Amino acid sequence: MTKFKRIGVLTSGGDAPGMNAAIRAVVRAGLSNNINITGIIRGYDGLVNGEFREMSSRKVSNIIHRGGTILKSARSEAFRTQEGRYKSYRNLIEEGIEALIVIGGDGTFTGARIFGEEYDFPIVGIPGTIDNDLFGTDMTIGFDTAINTVVEAVDKIRDTASSHERLFFIEVMGKDAGFIALRAGIATGAEAIFIPEVQTELDDFESYLFNGSNQRKSSNIVLVAEGDETGGAFKLADKVKIKFPQYDMRVTILGHIQRGGSPSAYDRYIASRLGVAAIEALMDNQRSIMVGLKHKEIDHIPFAQTIKHHKEADKTLMALLKTLNY
Repeated sequence: MTKFKRIGVLTSGGDAPGMNAAIRAVVRAGLSNNINITGIIRGYDGLVNGEFREMSSRKVSNIIHRGGTILKSARSEAFRTQEGRYKSYRNLIEEGIEALIVIGGDGTFTGARIFGEEYDFPIVGIPGTIDNDLFGTDMTIGFDTAINTVVEAVDKIRDTASSHERLFFIEVMGKDAGFIALRAGIATGAEAIFIPEVQTELDDFESYLFNGSNQRKSSNIVLVAEGDETGGAFKLADKVKIKFPQYDMRVTILGHIQRGGSPSAYDRYIASRLGVAAIEALMDNQRSIMVGLKHKEIDHIPFAQTIKHHKEADKTLMALLKTLNY
């Protein structure tokens, strides 16, 4: 097993509930193996600028329940350049950091792969993104919390939709993937879901609305992933309004509330498992890999695979939605 004296940890990309739980696990797993852990502030930007913080067990106390990330996150144009990455490497060497653990999504792992190959530097990734769109892991940190946030919001919206017989179009996050819309839509009993992975079939939806109107349905909830080909909830609502002017339509954009809040028990659980697994992977001389969960077991997936391959949405869930709305 490889013995490290010091490992760095950073969070990058969009924040996700559970990132703090992962940081906590990395720090405590490192310390339990006599490895010092250095926190890197503001992701890759902090790596370029040498923003380091010594981590201790006490510094990660009482953070497992907090949303966001205590290490903060930021986009870094400098790290995209060879000069910026060289500066980052020199900072790591001067700080005595011998390996990195990066918590984030596809963009985070792309940067880690490039940097690791350029400087033969050991890096392990932990999947932290509410979109759950990373190939090679069944769940990413933050996804479960985001779904629960959407469900809570939609339940409240349905109350007012029923009271006023309104049609609500609710836009959720998912620029390139519709996992949040798909899972939350089924959990909330949405009448329709529009996601990037499935070609929009407005004719079917309009037929459903016509039948629903005849059945005197008191409300309709439609979940729309922001990356859907129609252009989002507002544009979809405009198209439907043309054919169904009798409907009182409303559009709600849930936006960044989906990123916030205290992480769910499940997100805390998987973050803790993956944080410890990341330390163990480095000690086992693994590098340029993501630690993920496949069938509830820890798996190691090369960055090259998780970046290259696209995680497919389960389209059978769309058929399930139609059955449930019969």
